[in-house]
Amino acid sequence: MPELWPLLRQVVIVAVPLLLALTLHEAAHAYAADRLGDPTPRRAGRLTLNPLAHLDAVGTLVFVLTRMIGWAKPVPVNPSYFRRPRQGMLWVALAGPAANLVLAGAFALAYHLLASAVGAGVRLGLPVDVWLFLVSVARAGVIVNLGLALFNLMPIPPLDGSRILAGVLPGGAAAAVYRLERYGMVLLLLVVFSGALDRTLYPALRVAARAFLGG
Repeated sequence: MPELWPLLRQVVIVAVPLLLALTLHEAAHAYAADRLGDPTPRRAGRLTLNPLAHLDAVGTLVFVLTRMIGWAKPVPVNPSYFRRPRQGMLWVALAGPAANLVLAGAFALAYHLLASAVGAGVRLGLPVDVWLFLVSVARAGVIVNLGLALFNLMPIPPLDGSRILAGVLPGGAAAAVYRLERYGMVLLLLVVFSGALDRTLYPALRVAARAFLGG
């Protein structure tokens, strides 16, 4: 049992940041689509900050196990409601990672404030272990949100980055990107298990984490 404690502690530390990250990511997609005139997310009950409306059990479990890769239930979007469908999808896709970056900034602010309080000996009647736990949660919030933002910005179907790329490419090239979506999961698995993330995503995450957390 003692050997399980570090894993359980890590799960508890990551739980709240992960819940917020996935919920805000999908809710941002839904709100962006709604603002651009698509009623589909509202009709599907996705125009909400209720985590139960967005979380996918398997995707959440995968994130807990890998500490990097995970997903929530995709928000249904009908681009035919947009005045300019490809550009509309670009903004909807961008909204999710943007929400994670904003949340990463909020967690970074909390991290610096809490770390400063611990360094200054502030206790407010709480044990130092509680303060250190909150610092760990805030730090995890930064890393989780940066990880999700960077992962989803990769231009691989069905990630948000592929829709952003399609939104800026000429029509023919954009159509080719959309056609790749049928092979999206295969492409994603190839990227994950080929070690490509070790050479691309993880270094970028380390740089971004240092920028937000310092050191």
